[in-house]
Amino acid sequence: MEEKSLTNNVMMIRPHNFGFNEQTAKTNKFQKKTGSSVNLQALKEFNNAVETLRMNGINVFVFDDLAGIETPDSVFPNNWISFHSDGTVVVYPMLALNRRNERRPDIIQSLSMFYGFSCSKVIDLTNYENNNKFLEGTGSLVLDRENKIAYSCISERTNEEVLNKFCNEMNYKSVKFHAFDETGFPIYHTNVMMALGEEFAMVCLDSIKDEGEKKAVISAVKGSGKTLIELTFKQMMNFAGNALELLDSKGNKKLVISKKAFSSLSNEQIDQIERYCSIINIDVSTIEECGGGSIRCMLAEIFLPQKKEIKTTARNPFKKSGLKLR
Repeated sequence: MEEKSLTNNVMMIRPHNFGFNEQTAKTNKFQKKTGSSVNLQALKEFNNAVETLRMNGINVFVFDDLAGIETPDSVFPNNWISFHSDGTVVVYPMLALNRRNERRPDIIQSLSMFYGFSCSKVIDLTNYENNNKFLEGTGSLVLDRENKIAYSCISERTNEEVLNKFCNEMNYKSVKFHAFDETGFPIYHTNVMMALGEEFAMVCLDSIKDEGEKKAVISAVKGSGKTLIELTFKQMMNFAGNALELLDSKGNKKLVISKKAFSSLSNEQIDQIERYCSIINIDVSTIEECGGGSIRCMLAEIFLPQKKEIKTTARNPFKKSGLKLR
């Protein structure tokens, strides 16, 4: 089955244990240690993000974080799971021990009941953790689903062997490269320096030092018919590369980006983007500063085939499964 480029459906996790994650700080230079009482502000930002997306016609499935478990980064579910058009679900190996607590079989079960897909189509890559090899979902993978290309910035969190396994299982071609910030520190996730829309790509090309790798990325982007919008180092550090294009309920394209990232874009870049879609900018500044990830990381796209008789417009689509969405 051909994968669609864009979806109207996303999953989000309401954080109840959000905070600075010491276990990820070593590899994530976007994180900054802030005050201890950030969870309440993160909750406000999260709830506002959900309402803003819904007001813009995006269908949001919200699951609450589990109480009593150390999950400071649970607000970023795209790192442990991805959903695909043929009903396949991929579960990923993650570097930080406490991030592995985020993986939720109950979520897969609830979505399985709602969408009616077979759980035999779950591809579980988590055994690679035993060998300290990781691939952190659509943080490590920026997927051109239509053209079956997986863009991947190799790092401690993105292992080539696991990447190859994903590509073999899902019939993707990989475009691998190495990327660094302005100080020469490795970029931890591909999706902080690169975002793909259906007809455009936003990439911090300056972060790719190897000219051969840079040319390969440019060739793949342009070869797939996308307009290339270059980001500066400063824009990357403001999370301009951490954006996601979605469809609203009427099929209109909308780029979801943080307020901080949007403010960093030039008028010319905004004009370029708005040729293809409208822009939704959302303030998630506390989550960005303390968590080291932005709005795209908060969204796990759902491409699963849907049962025809179920309407996704329901406020609580999981009512029959007994799951509460508050």
